[in-house]
Amino acid sequence: MRHPENGIPATPTVQVIERLFSLMDVLASREEAISLKEISEKTGLHPSTAHRILNDLALGRFVDRPQPGNYRLGMRLLELGNLVKNRLNVRDAALEPMRELHRMTQQPVNLSMRQGDEIVYVERSYSERSGMQVIRAIGGRAPLHLTSVGKLFLAAEDPQKVRAYATRTGLAGHTKNSLTQLPALERELQKVRRDAYANDNEELELGVRCMAAGIYDDQGKLVAGLSISAPAGRLDEAWLEKLKATTREISQHLGFQPQHKAT
Repeated sequence: MRHPENGIPATPTVQVIERLFSLMDVLASREEAISLKEISEKTGLHPSTAHRILNDLALGRFVDRPQPGNYRLGMRLLELGNLVKNRLNVRDAALEPMRELHRMTQQPVNLSMRQGDEIVYVERSYSERSGMQVIRAIGGRAPLHLTSVGKLFLAAEDPQKVRAYATRTGLAGHTKNSLTQLPALERELQKVRRDAYANDNEELELGVRCMAAGIYDDQGKLVAGLSISAPAGRLDEAWLEKLKATTREISQHLGFQPQHKAT
């Protein structure tokens, strides 16, 4: 059966997914661990079927097994839930301030977050009058070292993690301006740490420059970045203070206090 409004199935079309949902619902109904026998009774699944699915979920830390034959929801769900919570809270807090920043600069303003070795664009404010030929779509991704927001996240890492990132990714470039050598990237990150903002000087797209400042949560953790994009010859350094003021405003909405900034 299809959902009448959006065409999404009302129930899972894959049987094992439907069984997984029922198992998770039973585990969510109790704070303490539940025995396999009780789980089987509540879901109507044969014990061997329930056991097999629960064991697979335990491998991914979606389910914990505190004692043999007993199960409860795992910490991986909390980790994922916190990621979603942060993303939603950041977007809600950022939406109106970034629209105001766009009104002041008349250039695209992007809200981005880190996911693995990339940044993900989660919101944007722009108009056709900006003159930009390249507008990053919401949900689009880009390598950390090629973007202004990505550099903010790399600058927040210790040197060993930056080197590990360089090894994993190979620091592939997109343009002649891309930083594809580790020493050059390390020098750039030192500047980012010193100045508390980052630039993309046509490193992701020729003809496009960006500046970015960080957004911090109530624990002082860098959770997102806000960037202004503009044609290369039109990026105005005078926008920097407006950008920083906007990210401070958003961070304050998230409960950030400067003395709590993570180092």
